Amino acid sequence: MKAINIFEDLKGNAYPGRGIVTGQSQDGRYAVAAYFIMGRSVNSRNRIFVTEGENMRTQAHDPALLSDPSLVIYYPVRIFAGGLIVTNGDQTDTIADHIAAHPDCPVQDCFVQALRTRTYEPDPPIYTPRISSVLELKDGYRYQLSILKGGEVREGSPAALRQFFDYEPVPGVGHFIHTYQCDGDPVPSFAGEPKPVALSGDIDSFTSQLWESLNADNKVSLFVRYIDLETGAAETRMINKNQ
Repeated sequence: MKAINIFEDLKGNAYPGRGIVTGQSQDGRYAVAAYFIMGRSVNSRNRIFVTEGENMRTQAHDPALLSDPSLVIYYPVRIFAGGLIVTNGDQTDTIADHIAAHPDCPVQDCFVQALRTRTYEPDPPIYTPRISSVLELKDGYRYQLSILKGGEVREGSPAALRQFFDYEPVPGVGHFIHTYQCDGDPVPSFAGEPKPVALSGDIDSFTSQLWESLNADNKVSLFVRYIDLETGAAETRMINKNQ
């Protein structure tokens, strides 16, 4: 499948929701991870990204406007020995805890096992998908993506549909998954496989182009990290609309 232009894809979609990009830089030197959040409600828009060491969490920009922290305050980014986890919810902790508790379990197996204990978000009628990724940086680079969303309706609510995607990196190519197909009422869940996208330029150009491609009214925050595959050194960029 041909890699698409992620910037043009985003410019044509007012509300993809929350999105994850993972892949490898064009020169093959870096593992690439990006995560953005968007919002339509006051509660969703009232957020910023804050770093804690090499991890990253969400935080209310104005605590007085925070009405329900359960689905908007979490750690989207956590590191573990040999890799990085990026998700759109508190399943980040589920994955990290499972990896830590099973040191002899292959990371890709831990990723699947951990997410089999979780399902979509409890926010009817949307039932927002949980999207997740894990980047393995030890003994060769590889990455996985997952989406947990609603399937067929059963007893008034959707049955859980869990999908996993395992990738061998290709220089200049990433894979992009987001929570919603587009804007709507209710918003429709993402469908199909993660989109192959072209990755070019350095971290600063990628970050700025990605941010400028997000809908100006709905974008909230963006995180981008490039990790040197030879040295393990990481560069991070963050943009918060509210700062």
